[in-house]
Amino acid sequence: MGKRLAKREVRPDLLVSSPALRALTTAQLIADEIGYPRKRIVVDERLYASSPDDLLAVACALDNKLNCAMLFGHNPEFTEFAHRLSSEIIDMPTCAVAEFRFDAKAWADVAGIDPVKVKLDAPRR
Repeated sequence: MGKRLAKREVRPDLLVSSPALRALTTAQLIADEIGYPRKRIVVDERLYASSPDDLLAVACALDNKLNCAMLFGHNPEFTEFAHRLSSEIIDMPTCAVAEFRFDAKAWADVAGIDPVKVKLDAPRR
């Protein structure tokens, strides 16, 4: 998935990961592929054993100077969170990447609006 993101020239301003080894390792591997420094990955306890509400709170609290952020965590919470943002997403397989674009001035606004773009990419099984 990291190679796909690099090919699409995805350049997030911030990577935020659950402290769990699997999520953090995935974040590090993606960071390596897209040229994001591993030392800048933020570990956020709220992404471990979370709820969709917790994930929304993390997203809504992001610094408004950021244009693009990636969150790394666990199912079933991430599938539920993605489905809450867009009913187009029903399942997020392991290592899937869901992209949401919002026409919003602040991250806090994403809680109450629909995304203008939704894309799901997942490894082939």
